[in-house]
Amino acid sequence: MSITMILLKQIITMFLLAAIGFLLYKARLVTDGASKGLGNILIYTSLPAVIIKGFLVERTPERMMGLLISAILAFVILALFSIISKLVFRKDGIAVFASSFSNPGFFGVPLIAASISDGAIFYVAAFIGFLNMFQWTYGVAVMTGKSGRITAKKIFTAPFFIAILVGLVLFLTALPLPGILTNVIGNVAGLNTPISMFVVGGYLAQVDFKKMLLRRENYLVSLMRLIILPVIAALLMHFIPDSYPGLKEAIFIASACPVGSNVAVYAQLYGCDHTYAAETVVISTLLSVVTIPLLITLI
Repeated sequence: MSITMILLKQIITMFLLAAIGFLLYKARLVTDGASKGLGNILIYTSLPAVIIKGFLVERTPERMMGLLISAILAFVILALFSIISKLVFRKDGIAVFASSFSNPGFFGVPLIAASISDGAIFYVAAFIGFLNMFQWTYGVAVMTGKSGRITAKKIFTAPFFIAILVGLVLFLTALPLPGILTNVIGNVAGLNTPISMFVVGGYLAQVDFKKMLLRRENYLVSLMRLIILPVIAALLMHFIPDSYPGLKEAIFIASACPVGSNVAVYAQLYGCDHTYAAETVVISTLLSVVTIPLLITLI
């Protein structure tokens, strides 16, 4: 299956899930309060499970070194994305958050598996972990305009930091988990996309679609998220040796994915403009069907 077809399949799935959330909200079966509850389920259970699941692979010397390289690369790229987005969008916290952070779990993983190999998926585990850490700390601070939210206590007690530590311990010790526990982690991780898209669908039920299509900022965010920042990531990775096949390609694909749906979840949890946040998810996701195959082909 081609990259474009895989991407289309993921986008269609994403919007069908959002349509369910849309209908549930319109039927008043899901309220704003329920959406916040679903957001907490994502942050405190599902997303940490996604991170832990990424580390549940066989430990080899090659993977250990690859993990270190990919972790450093992911941290530098995400920090650079955050700085550049802040310089461009300044006081627009939603735009800074949306352009800085992609959706590598839902879009990146199947694309990496199809275009590189299943083994290369491991190299985005650190990317997904650091991305969630950045969202929880820097992303929330810039979105709310309260820089004091970034504290050592907040970082070290974050569910994503704890999930990274648990994942690393499981990977480095090769500690075997009971099959039933592995299944539970997989099932909880599998809730991530459906729940997040149900929530986004609920937000879309409150959106003026004409306003969404005409809002200039949505396209500026997409330009930054889908083209400018991935190209910068590609230039940065040009200086990394090709010692580990698939590593650079996997990180690049993760960097080129559309706006992550978490921007809308965090926006509602912290009382920000969650409809605007949902718009950036929708517009960038639609445009990614063109940009991702094009960038993968060119770069």
